[in-house]
Amino acid sequence: MLLEQRELQQWHNAFLKDCPSGTLDKDEFQKLYRQLFPLGDPSVFSRHVFRIIDEDNDGFISFKEFMIALSIASRGNVEEKLEWAFRLYDIDNDGAISRSEMYRVMLSIYQMIGELVHFPDNENTPEKRIDRIFELLDENQDGLLTLEEFMKGSEKDPNIVRALGLYDGLV
Repeated sequence: MLLEQRELQQWHNAFLKDCPSGTLDKDEFQKLYRQLFPLGDPSVFSRHVFRIIDEDNDGFISFKEFMIALSIASRGNVEEKLEWAFRLYDIDNDGAISRSEMYRVMLSIYQMIGELVHFPDNENTPEKRIDRIFELLDENQDGLLTLEEFMKGSEKDPNIVRALGLYDGLV
């Protein structure tokens, strides 16, 4: 779903109000996450998200980069959101998610919202959650998740798709 010109202009004006330089740096981005998650520690997770949004790797998020990410998060289909989530977990951008990469991102999520959300006993630690994900998704049991395994396996774990719907309708 595309934004109408008026709506895009409103977002641009709001972006410039908060970011007069026309870009958002890591510290400013982290402050936004602290406002969204005041009871947790979103600092590490916000750096992971920043890495994905900052597509040109210049250390800043432009308005265009911001809107692309916001559009996927709020209006993207399940496939687009899964691809975005895959990129989030694939820290070294090698086309596969290792247990170590998943642990780093998962730990940052638990640090950000762990006290706010009750996880089932079999998933109440990052290690337990990762074991379950790899058990379900790692078809060839090589300890790595490819994009194909991640996409296909998400159908086996409804929590993955449910988590991706978090931002639906934000825009």
